[in-house]
Amino acid sequence: MHSFRAAIESRDVDAAVALLHEDVVFSSPVVYTPYRGRFAVEPILKAVIEVFEDFEYTRELTSPPDHALVFRARVGDMHLEGCDFLHEDPDGRITEFTVMIRPLKGIQALAEAMRQRLA
Repeated sequence: MHSFRAAIESRDVDAAVALLHEDVVFSSPVVYTPYRGRFAVEPILKAVIEVFEDFEYTRELTSPPDHALVFRARVGDMHLEGCDFLHEDPDGRITEFTVMIRPLKGIQALAEAMRQRLA
């Protein structure tokens, strides 16, 4: 199991953030411009761990240095599916982190819930 998956499943955001490279590039499913840097990503991870309900990883695909962590979650009454795509440097730090989610209504529910948390 990838250590990022283990950290998120145990809701240990600090451990997940510690796995990010200081210059990580995070691509969100709800904004066009990527977030850059560990400190920009940390509040997003903290908010999403509160917003997602019934979160579970259902599959892990790995071909180092790339990993895909497939998940299911709920935001209110909206069920969604998604995938965390991770790319690591030779030291095992996550340098690229891209999230994709479906369906569109799930993304919209997530965007609204995150807006409320991060406002």
